[in-house]
Amino acid sequence: MYAPRVFISMTGTLLVFAVAAYFITGSLYTAFIQTLICAVLIQAGYFVAILYLVRREKQLRDAGITSDTATTAKSSKDGGRRDGLRADPAPHLPAGDT
Repeated sequence: MYAPRVFISMTGTLLVFAVAAYFITGSLYTAFIQTLICAVLIQAGYFVAILYLVRREKQLRDAGITSDTATTAKSSKDGGRRDGLRADPAPHLPAGDT
């Protein structure tokens, strides 16, 4: 979660929400209050997500596993049923109209 990207996305989302709330309610004050509540909820969600990522990273470090190793182990565990498939490239066949 790259912070500047999150803040830019959050600002865009809040602008769209504010415009929609204004057109729905017809009141600038109500749209402002609803947008403010929406901003707090989005920011709280971002905060919880960051806490989760930090907690998960700490657990991996305490276990002596790096993030890359955990991702590889998870993907190999999930995709175990496909291990027998070959990954050969497609043959180069000439394309023609005849």
